[in-house]
Parts: sequence; structure tokens; C-alpha cells
Amino acid sequence: MAAPFYVHVAGALGIIMLGVWLHLFFGRGWYWRVRKFDFDGGRTEGEELSAWPRVVAVVPARNEAETIGREVSSLAQQKYPGEFSVVVVDDHSEDGTGAIARKAAEELGADKQARVVSAAALPEGWTGKVWALNQGVASALGGGGGAGERPDYYWFSDADVVHTPDALRRLVGRAERDKLDLASLMVLLQAKTLPERALIPAFLYSFLMLYPPPWIADERARTAGAAGGCILLRRDALERIGGFGAIRGEVIDDCALARAVKRSGGRIWMGLTRKSVSLRSYGTFGEIRDLIARTAFTQLRYSALLLIGTLAGMLITYLMPVALLFVANLSARILGLTAWLVMTASFLPTVRFYGLSSLWAPLLPLTSLFYSYATWVSAVRYWFGRGGLWKGRAQARRDVPTG
Repeated sequence: MAAPFYVHVAGALGIIMLGVWLHLFFGRGWYWRVRKFDFDGGRTEGEELSAWPRVVAVVPARNEAETIGREVSSLAQQKYPGEFSVVVVDDHSEDGTGAIARKAAEELGADKQARVVSAAALPEGWTGKVWALNQGVASALGGGGGAGERPDYYWFSDADVVHTPDALRRLVGRAERDKLDLASLMVLLQAKTLPERALIPAFLYSFLMLYPPPWIADERARTAGAAGGCILLRRDALERIGGFGAIRGEVIDDCALARAVKRSGGRIWMGLTRKSVSLRSYGTFGEIRDLIARTAFTQLRYSALLLIGTLAGMLITYLMPVALLFVANLSARILGLTAWLVMTASFLPTVRFYGLSSLWAPLLPLTSLFYSYATWVSAVRYWFGRGGLWKGRAQARRDVPTG
């Protein structure tokens, strides 16, 4: 008797799923081998430099009262051999962010090294963070911040990140050694609460899958990405792309900046670090949903067709290997199990990077359901005029195609 049609379909799906995961495992820049991108390992960067370039750190801050003090303190305590100053851009905060930043600098005796400036009114067509960064750069070029001349580098740091005292020295050393125009570090996100342990490692895993670091660094590859929490950028590279005006409307500003620099002929690089740590914690699943929803639909270029394809692709890629375990086809079950094992093996290094139990690794299919849901929420918010929502601002443009 001939086997039922669905048995043949299940077998074909098993072959496809295993092929997909083998391709991701072996053919996408080894994105899952996080230890290869760990900036904290290996030798200290830059010890051989005879002259250290001038650097100005620019910190965009909007309603960051809980973290800005520790951020400013970590910057003021950098053990950097060259000229270094800090500009905090208070982006219309309503919680005393600017005053707290000034107090933190004064307590360390760094009030001349670290300044706080207030952002001008947000112009139409600019996203809030990009405008704040632009204001910080303008302040640095205006002669403030303690530097006698224009900076050689800008160090863009999020207001909820703390850095170890050697962070800037090591990052500048890497940029000078490899002649990089843009170097960025994915800072360590919190993974302490249950929602964080369940979802944050997958956030890093997905980002590296989209932007494999070897492809970012490859001058022949089109892939360009950066992690906005910690970016070192040469001043002349920013000027070469036309300043922040070139990316003024971008919601995913870090990757847009990397793309513009790479297209202009610049060399870019991204690594991972545990020495620069995000202070932002996520106590609920809803908070992480909002983190994902802020940019997910932007990543899909606000296209309904791409949304449908992405959601279908995520559900099939991550859930189909598990679903095949329950069909009455031994070959399909074996193929599905093998695909799931490859998936788990690829996720395991990221789980261990966060110091979590290996038991979280096989749960990636379940995590994908949450990420699919958050992506759908991102699209719905855009359609209702709340796209790119951050700190009370809906920043996604509406003059883009949705089909």
C-alpha cells in the first residue's frame, strides 16, 4: 500500500528544515560562535601607540535619571592616555537627567571634563536619538568639552551603559591598529530576571544572525551593522558621509550609520563585551516585547508583504523541526530532531555567554513564538501611528510603502 501523501510531505519538510539549519550553522559567517567575537579575550589593545588621538564621548540622554549618574561616573574614570572629554546631551528630559549628570561629574571633580548641554527642539524629519547625537557633535566641534582641537574620534555611548576604566583605551587601540573608521561593541545586556533569561540571549543570537560580525568586517560584503550602545567613530568618517543629516530619519540609527560609513569606503568592525554593561533591566515580558517592537517592523521596511513572509518563515524555521517529531514518519522525525539539535547547538554558545544553564538552549523554538508576536505588535503599532515608540516618541516615518 502506498504511503499517505502527508507522509511524503513530512519527509520533504524534514529535508528542507535540516538543510535550512545546516546552512545557518555552516554558511552564515559562523555567527553563533560568540567567543570568536569576544573583545574581552586576548591581548590588550593599543599598548604600542606613541600618540593617542583626541576623543569626545557623546551621550544622548532622555529621561535617564536612574542610570545617567553611573554612566557619567564610568566615563569620567576612564584611564585614557590622550585628551578625552564628555558631552551629555539632555534630550528634553522630564526627570532631572541633566542635573543628575552634572552632579555626578562635580562629585568626581570632572565638571570641566564632562559637560551637559540641552538639545534644541527636535526638527521635523529627525529621530530623537540621531538629533541628540548631532547636537553633541556640534557642541564638541564648537570647542567645548575640554579639547583644544577638534576630536579625532567620537565615542557614542548610551545613557544606561557603564564601562570599565580601560574600555576607551582598548577600543581606540583596536581602531588604530586595524585602521577602522567605525568600531562598535555589543554591550552585555541584563539576564537576571526570568523574562531576561528566557528572551535576552535570543535577542543577541538574532542580531548576530542578521549581522554576522565577519561579514560586517569584510570590505567585500554588503552587510553593515553596529551596536548603538558603544560606537567609536572617526570624525572624518562622519564628515565624509555628510554628518548625521545623512541618517536623520533612521530608527535603527546604529546600523544605518554603519551602512553609510561602509558605503563611503570606510572600514567597520563589531565585537562583543562583558566589560561594558547595560544597566537597563526588564522585569516583565511586556518590557522586552516593547524592546523588540520598537524596531522590528522598521527592519522589515514597513512592508506588509515582508511581515507576512517573515512571520511565516520564523514559525516554519523554528517550530517545524519540533512539529515533525509528532508525525507518523520515522524519517521525518529523525530529520526534525536533527534540525532541532543543530538549532540548539547553534544557540548554546550564546546561552553560555550569558552564564545561563544549557537547558535554555532547546527552548529557542518557544522563544521564537514570542519574537513573532512582538514583530506583529511592531507592525500594528506602526499602522496605528505609534511606530518606533521610545520614551514617549513615535519616530517611525509614515511616508514609506507598506506593501
